[in-house]
Amino acid sequence: MKAVVITAYGEPADVLQVRELARPSPGAGQVLVRVCAGSLNVADVAPIKGALIARLFGAGWRKPKREILGTDLAGQVEAVGEGVTRFKSGEAVFGGAAGSLAEYVCAGEDRLAAKPAGVTWEAAAAVPVAGVTAVQGLRRGRIEAGQKVLIHGASGAVGTFAVQIASGFGAEVTAVCSTRNVEQARALGADHVIDYTREDFTRNGRKYDLILAVNGSRSLRDYRRALTAEGRCVVVGGSVGQVFRGMLLGPILSTFGRQTIGFMGIAKITREDLEVLRDLLASGQLRPAVERVYPFEETGAAVAYLAEGHARAKIIISLAGSGGSC
Repeated sequence: MKAVVITAYGEPADVLQVRELARPSPGAGQVLVRVCAGSLNVADVAPIKGALIARLFGAGWRKPKREILGTDLAGQVEAVGEGVTRFKSGEAVFGGAAGSLAEYVCAGEDRLAAKPAGVTWEAAAAVPVAGVTAVQGLRRGRIEAGQKVLIHGASGAVGTFAVQIASGFGAEVTAVCSTRNVEQARALGADHVIDYTREDFTRNGRKYDLILAVNGSRSLRDYRRALTAEGRCVVVGGSVGQVFRGMLLGPILSTFGRQTIGFMGIAKITREDLEVLRDLLASGQLRPAVERVYPFEETGAAVAYLAEGHARAKIIISLAGSGGSC
């Protein structure tokens, strides 16, 4: 089978190669999936470039430990391992598995859900990591109907899902993004949109019950200023420094007054959250925002584009042209 292999640390276009590897076989509790589409996440970039934070968290010190790129996938069940009861050969699924950017990958049964009929491979592949992160971040912030919720970083992969999911919860949603993404945020269901190049949401006097800091580019003090007296801020991502401040300083700041600030932790793909997202996809309440679709052979260029930091939505890798029944 063909797979996108990480050959060394370096620039994506230089170190990512499509190579022939042995096709895997599913073990107990695993499902062998023929991949029809995958998608990229920001977390895919650091292990390729060899960022210090990635090496410290186990990506490999001198060379990458992970051979095949990717986590998100959508495809068809090819075979099932011992003990698998939820899926059978031929079913369409989406979910997550390490090394998903290959023609075949083995995924844990509990990291997959049935793909709704009528949802494209590309749309389904956009969902797993970013969608689950948005769901778990909003849940960590204890979102409720009627709350005023601000999504800081509403134009990225996680942010576009968070806007739609928060709106689906019945919250009054404010999206913060740049000028070029204002109309996209409105189309996704935001009640209010703040163009951060023209207005500082931390100093306009408005207060929010929940802030989801997807890009985490403001100080914790700024976020506190924009919270109601009992408001909560959940730091989802951002720079290494911002994440550590959310982890270490957030709990300390939360001891003063009734506001709560903290880092959400690393999202984990679960059956339950995938099924929540499946139902939202099936009902049409969730519409994955896809910016670009690249053919499998151009994955290096796709990752290089994502690494530039200007992607407005999901970047998809299509394997539909590599044969099979996709």
